[in-house]
Amino acid sequence: MKLRNRLLAAVTLLFAISCSKKDLNNEAEKLYGRQNMLANANASPVGDVVGKIAVGYQGWFACAGDGSPINAWWHWTQNWAQLPSSTNNGIKSWPDVRDYSNTYTTAWPALNNGQPAKLFSSFSDQTVNTHFSWMQQHEIDVAALQRFNPNGQEGPIRDAITAKVKTAAEQYGRKFYIMYDVSGWTNMQSEVKADWTNKMSAYTSSPAYARQNGKPVVCIWGFGFNDDNHPWSAAVCLDVINWFKNQGCYVIGGVPTHWRNENSDSRPGFLNTYKAFNMLSPWMVGRIGNVGDADNFYSNVNTPDLAYCAANGIDYQPCILPGDLQERQRAHGDFMWRQFYNMVRLGVQGIYISMFDEYNEGNQIAKTAENSSQIPAGSGFLTLDEDGVACSSDYYLRLTRDGGRMLKGQIALTAVRPTPTIPGGTVIPVGQTVTIKGFNNMYVCSEGNTQPMICNRTVAQSWEQFTVVDAGAGKVALRNQSNYVCSENGQSPVICNRTALGPWEQFDWIANADGTVSFRGNNGAYLSAEDGVARMTCTKTTIGAAEKFRINQ
Repeated sequence: MKLRNRLLAAVTLLFAISCSKKDLNNEAEKLYGRQNMLANANASPVGDVVGKIAVGYQGWFACAGDGSPINAWWHWTQNWAQLPSSTNNGIKSWPDVRDYSNTYTTAWPALNNGQPAKLFSSFSDQTVNTHFSWMQQHEIDVAALQRFNPNGQEGPIRDAITAKVKTAAEQYGRKFYIMYDVSGWTNMQSEVKADWTNKMSAYTSSPAYARQNGKPVVCIWGFGFNDDNHPWSAAVCLDVINWFKNQGCYVIGGVPTHWRNENSDSRPGFLNTYKAFNMLSPWMVGRIGNVGDADNFYSNVNTPDLAYCAANGIDYQPCILPGDLQERQRAHGDFMWRQFYNMVRLGVQGIYISMFDEYNEGNQIAKTAENSSQIPAGSGFLTLDEDGVACSSDYYLRLTRDGGRMLKGQIALTAVRPTPTIPGGTVIPVGQTVTIKGFNNMYVCSEGNTQPMICNRTVAQSWEQFTVVDAGAGKVALRNQSNYVCSENGQSPVICNRTALGPWEQFDWIANADGTVSFRGNNGAYLSAEDGVARMTCTKTTIGAAEKFRINQ
């Protein structure tokens, strides 16, 4: 059986690497079922982590005066003893704190909307409850509670937050597990065992504590990384893994990206140590930053990773990230959705989101400032609308919900993001035939595919109906009578006469806050109705009235 699985894995890997991106997109539906069957041949059954969405939960923010044992601006600042400000800042993204009843005043200037600049404390019961209520609302299954070396100054507050997470998980019907981040933990080998024995193992009696294959889940993040902060030998790490397995645990490894090849961020000689884990969750933050990167990793890293895990009876839980907001990686959710699409069509056992509340690295999915009105004046923080597309503060929670539904087969596999950036906004109607109405209340017309398009029809007939086609990489195409709309790369008026899809026939479907839709061509410019008299173009650099369209109205 295992030999057959290896052969199937090799064939699948060869196919994935050799096919073009377009071929992969066209074959995605067929590959989906085939690869899931392959990947699950030796995998564990669905449990609290297999088949589920897990989020990394830091829970590491505190404020002076919040009653916590640390009584400092923990992780909000560089100098925890001083108020957060423009000169004492430890974060890259500003949180939306409107759902919190307990917040703390900072030394940042007031928000651009005039409200005081306040921050939350993870030590507050209300904060943890709010986070787990968000998880419940957005169908996030399990939280991996980060636990760093608990033997120093931070130990008491970490212990307290663990208890709060347990209570909140029980209240909101979520699961949680302990995720030891061993970075910089000098006496890790003995102390992590003592911490589990004396403190953390008690939490496994909670009905909210995650179990897989009937065993309590524990994750160890940091073994094998090729840096001075993770110095242990393969033998030491293997001893710790086997100790936890002997305690009856299902053990996840948060391992280097290049664990399988034992190079780059991985130390050599660790492969047998990695194989001892029940599940592998390779790190991805800092490795990818756009859709092209995600596709490259899908073909050259994730696909062979999964094949190796399937052949060796290891569950595979890849890391998906929303992107560093401050580095403009997010592409209003298209970057994250591409990762969901790639991992679901690959047939992975579970997905780990990095992270839930990581405002320090800008990779958080928790509620974040939507626009400039919600950040401190002059702060320079980028907000969720940084690329001109309005996104609600809960958008990445909603996107994670829909990614989880796709993982579980509750919605169809699709490369085109189905989640509107604003609640109630337009969902991309892939595969449907639609009408497109311009700002002049007239319909866009293909002109029978013989001359440039125009937006001047009062009635929608055959020339005014377009099928929305998945063009791959999160983009769409518009087809009328077997021909595709072409932007002409902005060099001449738009026409609907192409028989095949190329870059000029691909558009970003952008849902605007007012319920309209805009189409951005491969040249970065927007499709414009002009005035309903001139022929349509794809040359506008900003979205104005003429670049907004209504669908099926």
